[in-house]
Amino acid sequence: MRVQLAAANWKMNLNLNEAIELAQILVKETGSLKEHQQVLMAVPFPYLMEIKKITDQHPHFHVAGQNLASTPNGAYTGEVSAEILQSIGIKYVLIGHSERREYFAESHELLKMKVDRALMHQINPVFCCGEPLSVREANQQNEWVAKQLRDSLFHLSPDQMHGFIIAYEPIWAIGTGKTASSDQAQEMHQFIRQTLTNQYGSNIADSVSILYGGSVKANNAVELFSKSDVDGGLVGGASLIANEFSAIIGSLKS
Repeated sequence: MRVQLAAANWKMNLNLNEAIELAQILVKETGSLKEHQQVLMAVPFPYLMEIKKITDQHPHFHVAGQNLASTPNGAYTGEVSAEILQSIGIKYVLIGHSERREYFAESHELLKMKVDRALMHQINPVFCCGEPLSVREANQQNEWVAKQLRDSLFHLSPDQMHGFIIAYEPIWAIGTGKTASSDQAQEMHQFIRQTLTNQYGSNIADSVSILYGGSVKANNAVELFSKSDVDGGLVGGASLIANEFSAIIGSLKS
């Protein structure tokens, strides 16, 4: 079975004490997980080392960066390089989150460079893709997402794509009052996997974990994760509530 992931994105939330308390509760209350089940916690940069001490206590928990620079070390005030993340033992990083694309105008080419930087330093990217409401309403979501994948990922070799992680974010269903059904999630995940198959073949495509990032909560995780091409979730607000995220972890395919 493909790796199934519950990925928490804390964004710019929690003070240090709150972050430590949440991580401790999650690690303590999560029992044994199967080999193919993993938990990621993407935390604010200042907390990475403190939270990593906690996640290291559970073999299936990992801490992740929320972003990294597209450039190597140098005169880039405020940036965090892949080399810096590697030096403190970070193995995962979010790249191309919808908020980075929208608020910071991150282009496909920039994200391509970030993916390369991460892989160069043995950091696993969690590559985010997805369409806004206007694109969904125009029924152009497939073309939109395919271009995101093609422009930022399809320069990678089959070996680099094996076991890759992609997170699909239906931006139109996050904070808009509109809801994406589990069938809509499966439809897009299936399309993403078919797009990968067309480029790399079925063996590589079937190894890629595709997470759903559209307002995953405890009350919809089981239904979402039951879909054949949904391999877990990238969770925002619900990941800040211990019992909510614990339930989401427990909803991963076994």
